[in-house]
Amino acid sequence: MKRLFEHRALLSLLVCIMMVFVSGVGALAKEYTMVCIPKLRIPWFNQMKNGLHKAGADFGINVYQQAPASADEAEQVRLIGDAINQGVDAILVVPNNATSCEPVFARAQSQNIIVMTHESPDQKNADYDVEMIDNVKFGEKAMELMVEKMGTSGKFVVFVGSLTVPAHNIWADAALRLAKEKYPDLVQVADRYPVSEDQHLARQTSLEILTAHPDIKGFLCFGSQGAPGAAQAVREKGLEDKVTVIGTTSPNQAAPFLLEGSMDYSILWDPGEAAYVMVHLAKMILDGKGDEIVDGVNIPGIGEAKIEGINVLFDRPLIVTKDNVGDYDF
Repeated sequence: MKRLFEHRALLSLLVCIMMVFVSGVGALAKEYTMVCIPKLRIPWFNQMKNGLHKAGADFGINVYQQAPASADEAEQVRLIGDAINQGVDAILVVPNNATSCEPVFARAQSQNIIVMTHESPDQKNADYDVEMIDNVKFGEKAMELMVEKMGTSGKFVVFVGSLTVPAHNIWADAALRLAKEKYPDLVQVADRYPVSEDQHLARQTSLEILTAHPDIKGFLCFGSQGAPGAAQAVREKGLEDKVTVIGTTSPNQAAPFLLEGSMDYSILWDPGEAAYVMVHLAKMILDGKGDEIVDGVNIPGIGEAKIEGINVLFDRPLIVTKDNVGDYDF
């Protein structure tokens, strides 16, 4: 009877050990789930999804992307809430409205869900915000590209999406400041034109400018639709060899204008890289390595980042020309 009791006790002990072992293996083998929720469904964010899936494959993470059908901030907040309810490990967001996302981000963090954002510096209730360009250097680089094509003297204009779009106007400020300091013979015609979110309006405005200032030499366009509109006007006037057009337009939209010569450069960044960085940083935090996210942290395949508060900064502008535009599909 005593021996039977000892055997049962030993068996119970072995079962407990096995349960602890299996539980430990399960914990080690846990696969994180991350969702990316961009602003809306457009080719630009298809490229973000490509970077997301690459990161998922490289780091062994279950990832998926879910975007609103349009740039609807309420719908985006709803999708974030749904992801929280599903118990994901991290939420990666390109906010339509930084303020409207604050409450739902706070809810995510209260449930230990990592919150990463892109294009939303200093986002409240986010763990980190990832920016693939230095805004000042980006504006300066755009100016240098224009000068490279049109020369260091002559008239030019600046297009922005609106006078209240922060990023566009930061880029324009940096470009104009550089021109004033480095190229005193450049002459800006009027103030910046708020037409770069409407290709038709950009085209019409460009035609009017070309008529009023037949000696204009450059269009510097911040906002996705400004350069295509200006390029249309330049083509209609037959001025491809006399007027420079630089813009922040996606490769697929810029392609026909670059190839025909009515647009010279597109300068932007790769949203796929932003997704890759967000996944990597979220995994670091989940793995208990958040204290390693410091100035100079290296992201595989991307490079070293500068850390300013919650902002993770890179300087990786993508310059698209007629020669490399076929390398990109977004």
